Amino acid sequence: MIFDIIGLIGVGLILAAYFLLQTEKLASDQLGYPVLNLVGALLILVSLTHTFNLASFVIEVCWIAISVYGIVKILKRRKA
Repeated sequence: MIFDIIGLIGVGLILAAYFLLQTEKLASDQLGYPVLNLVGALLILVSLTHTFNLASFVIEVCWIAISVYGIVKILKRRKA
């Protein structure tokens, strides 16, 4: 049950990030967007430790990698 709640919070964060992007409350080049996606994907990954699903695992690992790439890109741009 707790793993389902953790996973659902992760889904909520990813959906919130996408909604905020579509409503122009958040831009894709703002740090908040990839951070919300990263945290959401990590929470879903935690939920998969309880009930594993290979397809979900693969997409969450990819989502994490893309989010980390976005965070690094934004932070490098801020330093320049």
